[in-house]
Amino acid sequence: MKPRLTVRQLVDRLGTSVPLEQIGDPVGLDRQVTSPEAASPGLVLSGYFNRFPHERIQVFGETEVTYLNSREPDVRRATLEAFFSHPIPCAFITKGQEPPAGFLELAGRGGVPVLRTPIKTAEFYRLIKPFLAEEFAPTATLHGSLADVFGVGLFFTGPSGIGKSECVLDLVERGHRLVADDLVIVKRRGNDVLIGKGHELQRHYMEIRGIGLIDIPAIFGIRAVRQQKRLEVVVHLEEWNQDAVVDRTGLDGETHTILDVELPKIRVPLNPGKNITVIAEVIAMNHLLRYSGVNPAEAFNQRLMARMRGDGGPPPAGASVAQADLRRYLQEDDE
Repeated sequence: MKPRLTVRQLVDRLGTSVPLEQIGDPVGLDRQVTSPEAASPGLVLSGYFNRFPHERIQVFGETEVTYLNSREPDVRRATLEAFFSHPIPCAFITKGQEPPAGFLELAGRGGVPVLRTPIKTAEFYRLIKPFLAEEFAPTATLHGSLADVFGVGLFFTGPSGIGKSECVLDLVERGHRLVADDLVIVKRRGNDVLIGKGHELQRHYMEIRGIGLIDIPAIFGIRAVRQQKRLEVVVHLEEWNQDAVVDRTGLDGETHTILDVELPKIRVPLNPGKNITVIAEVIAMNHLLRYSGVNPAEAFNQRLMARMRGDGGPPPAGASVAQADLRRYLQEDDE
């Protein structure tokens, strides 16, 4: 379902970052904004309506206003009548300019709200485009816990009661940061970036079974939390099953798809005595290692294949230049 955004909500959410005033008739604030794009009328003002993206909010900068003022009154009026006959969400006038003659009248007749800002056109586009991209970003609400571990966003999933919250609580106690617990709101930015955060009412509270709700920043300090974080690795906690097939080398990587973005997925079977917190830290560090171009599983596999071939083979990816010195040191170490 497409996000619903009215002109009134757009004005309210822009707040003080983009000062706006409605001019002309107070109409159209409940019109729907359905496109994440902002556009200038361009060739439409010359009468070419064949490719008019009327579903976008329309921005009149100094060029557009000056051009309209240069037209003959009857030509300008005919152009504006045709322009405002389309279902335009709203029109913005930048740089605090006065609208051309007939502009407000015809906009009011078409029910199109006209908003004016003192901001320059280029600056207005710089502010409005990320706002619209954020408002219209694909969104999903997921069950799990999100934590920032060594700068890596780990998203913990698993059945209810498996210990996701307790694991994240232990990570916070070790100096890492909570983003959201139990309910994570995820938005996709661009093609492959997922940003997660908590609900505004529930954010930074955790439910620990047997204790109840706890306030993480009140207990551990403000540095123990983050407002949002990119999801980078999915850590799935599951009950131990000795008959289950478990990846023992890391060569057969599993992925998990969220909002059409594939993320690496690590399955961690739980049994008594397993230190899931340390494992989570290693998952984060291993992800950073792979991000830097070093794949330990692949490097070990290359070394093993070289030994089976009976030759030294090429050095594995990421091998240290000091490996020869290390081998010599171990050969000479008699302890």
